[in-house]
Amino acid sequence: MRAPQRELPIVTAEILERLRERRPRVHCITNAVAQTYTANMLLAAGAVPSMTTAPKEVRAFVARADALLVNLGTFDNERQKAALLAIAEARKAHVPWVLDPVFIDRSKPRTAFARSLMTKRPNALRLNRAEYEALAGGKSDRQALADFARKHRTVVGLTGETDLVHDGERQIAVANGHPLMARVTAMGCAGSALVAACLAVEPDPFAATAAALIAMGVAGEMAAQRARGPGSFAIEIVDAIYNLDRKTLTANARIR
Repeated sequence: MRAPQRELPIVTAEILERLRERRPRVHCITNAVAQTYTANMLLAAGAVPSMTTAPKEVRAFVARADALLVNLGTFDNERQKAALLAIAEARKAHVPWVLDPVFIDRSKPRTAFARSLMTKRPNALRLNRAEYEALAGGKSDRQALADFARKHRTVVGLTGETDLVHDGERQIAVANGHPLMARVTAMGCAGSALVAACLAVEPDPFAATAAALIAMGVAGEMAAQRARGPGSFAIEIVDAIYNLDRKTLTANARIR
């Protein structure tokens, strides 16, 4: 779906509607501290999560999934093995997958593993600026993002105060979000899972990645209006994702 930039809020609403209608299965190999919150965010969006990391069964789960998330937040041997098995099955079964290389800027083994996973062609990459610069070994300006996305044939979703999405040809900036999003454990992990959920129902990885980041950013602003602090915000943004509709998205999305 190559929608014009001005239509992306509508496209986001349509993708969320498909999520709620189709209820795709999203398998997540993710941070141990993020599993419950990620599952709840996926359920609120309309997807059906699964979380096993057991090497003896992960391939069976991925074979029946509609999308896969590989998150490196918990970097133990079991998850590394499970990630490789899951990606192999996803590629075999043509299941789209997302890489979230958490904290690779803090650990050389993580960086090396993430770089090896990039050779397996994730459909989308969701990460922050420090993680991107560790992965790419260079700058994170828009030209660098374009070159990286084109080289690896992936979509880069770079999150921060302003989120950037690039696929080597198309680019957008999403100015939505709220500072409280950085005060809740697993918020980024849940956002990456939402990218995977959108990929399950949208064949264009650029549109899917953009939709997930737009939805999270708008939901964060809606949640902040009702929250009293990080604790209540964590609950409110799940409710906001559940209640997002076309009117709210078109009125509040700020895309450049």
